[in-house]
Amino acid sequence: MVAQHFSHVRAWVFDLDNTLYPPEARLFDQIEVKMTAWVMQSLGVPRAEADRLRHHYWATYGTTLAGLMREHGVDPGPYLDEVHDISLDHLQPDAALAGHIRALPGRKIVYTNGCAPYAERVLAARGLANLFDAVYGVEHAGFLPKPERAAFERIFTRDGLSPGEGAMFEDDPRNLTAPHAMGMRTVHVAPRPEPAPHIHHHTADLRDFLSRI
Repeated sequence: MVAQHFSHVRAWVFDLDNTLYPPEARLFDQIEVKMTAWVMQSLGVPRAEADRLRHHYWATYGTTLAGLMREHGVDPGPYLDEVHDISLDHLQPDAALAGHIRALPGRKIVYTNGCAPYAERVLAARGLANLFDAVYGVEHAGFLPKPERAAFERIFTRDGLSPGEGAMFEDDPRNLTAPHAMGMRTVHVAPRPEPAPHIHHHTADLRDFLSRI
């Protein structure tokens, strides 16, 4: 029974992109195009080099933004505004998912490597607005991104969240390493499982998984 593994949980932490909406919406495809354009413009490099750098920053620092900040001193504000200015037309409200989230006992938050205003837009488009006690973006962690443990510590301290009573839902397996080490229940939300010691559960359907808690 899935539910027995969550009987102690009173803090539910959800990633945003490809977690609270299905990957088929392909929102990140739009964001990646804008990130590449930003790198091209700000660093004066061709597209192929911009793509290479973007992937390098993601692998090395956790996000493209973190790499741009650490290696080039980029101002995060304009970057976040630009790359998250995308169409949400492919998103549909999900009343069933909203109902399952609403029924969870305790505090519910969203924590994303994107910015909070973008997260609020996505939640509204999915019919999930006003379900969460707080929405945190990378700006609330001082622009320190997941998967760095210090980023989680900043957000959880800010929220007053006790990791030992928490569960983390996330599509990127890397971003479950620190929550697991901090004592959280971890759920990998993705089409395919990636077995790892720091992942307790996997689901390709968040709505169905929550219905069993």
